Amino acid sequence: MALIEPLAALVVSFCVLAVLIYKRVNLGVTLNVTALLLAFLVFDPQQVWEVLQTTVANAQTQSIVLASFGIMLLSMLYKETGTIDALSRSLSSIVKNSKLIVSAIPAVIGLLPVGGGALMSAPLVETEAEKLGLKEDKKTYVNLWFRHTIFPVYPINTVLIVIAGLTGLSVTSLIIRQIPVVAVMVIVGYLIGLRKTPTAPQKTPDKTDHLSETRQLAITFSPILATIVAVVILNIDVSIASFIGTAVLLMLARPKPATIVKPLRNWTIWGVTLAAFGAFLLKTTTETMGISQLFSTLISNGNVDSLLLLIAIPAFLSAITGSVSGGAAISIAMLAGLFSYTPTSVSLLYISGYFGYIVAPTHLCLVLTAEYFKCSLGRLYKYLIPSTIISLAAGILVFFIA
Repeated sequence: MALIEPLAALVVSFCVLAVLIYKRVNLGVTLNVTALLLAFLVFDPQQVWEVLQTTVANAQTQSIVLASFGIMLLSMLYKETGTIDALSRSLSSIVKNSKLIVSAIPAVIGLLPVGGGALMSAPLVETEAEKLGLKEDKKTYVNLWFRHTIFPVYPINTVLIVIAGLTGLSVTSLIIRQIPVVAVMVIVGYLIGLRKTPTAPQKTPDKTDHLSETRQLAITFSPILATIVAVVILNIDVSIASFIGTAVLLMLARPKPATIVKPLRNWTIWGVTLAAFGAFLLKTTTETMGISQLFSTLISNGNVDSLLLLIAIPAFLSAITGSVSGGAAISIAMLAGLFSYTPTSVSLLYISGYFGYIVAPTHLCLVLTAEYFKCSLGRLYKYLIPSTIISLAAGILVFFIA
């Protein structure tokens, strides 16, 4: 028997969610605590146990949780073995155009889905940005913006994988609809950040060095490429593909056992894995309690526009949680039943949450990058907000014409 009514339970649970976020509790812990609290407020202990069993036994839950672990392990090993540094150096040696470097390097580093990853590309961007004469606000903007252009179309983006799993869609179907948005992001980033900047003069590279660096780039990129090929071309489940990429990386880097074990001692990898499970637990809980009926009533009464919900809720939740995965997972759970989760609607949900996350002061990359370049948020937002509005408009346009 329910302790309180579902709507009241939802309010209480989300108040606790807000407190945990404010206290900067790990997202994995936050999502699971919120889901369990909501379940215990609505269900009796036996029903709560059944919800847990259903979530754990779900094959899709198992696949996505394992995939999240595998991708984070690959990402952290890239950093611990120094392979990501070699990849960045080889790319900057091959590409001699400073404008291309300051846009490409953050995107390449963006292939590693680690929190605050923009800080990893900041030193390289700073070196090339100095040649272009960029001020601190432009340095901050290009590093942050171009870092985040890759994720909406990256096949092994853990957020896309979780969202696809929660909605029963393929990652590819989402990526196809997000290609135009990424194209707009790149164009906007160039026009706002780099267009009026003169190209810095560069020396002609030595042919032998160029070939050597190209070979190095191919080698260091191969673990990521192997993972992508396994998922996209060979149609191997991403939970397996991520470990294929990890195996390739280990064969190339041949790290010491201590280096391999080090990521497993880092809470980050377990936090992301726990967050993936928490997303599915929250979905199962809200579906079981029929929470979507509450929003259906609002829409049927004409009180709230459904499209507005699809945009505003993911954007708001991603902003306050400082996480696209957290915002999207909660949004999908809340809005289930209100929408037919098609690639078009889910793509808009993801894009809305994504841009809400990018501009939020809870966004770790934003805060760390601004701090690194000694740039105030006010100066950064002068470029970031217009870029976000234009790019989100592109996502909404795709929703209507796709």
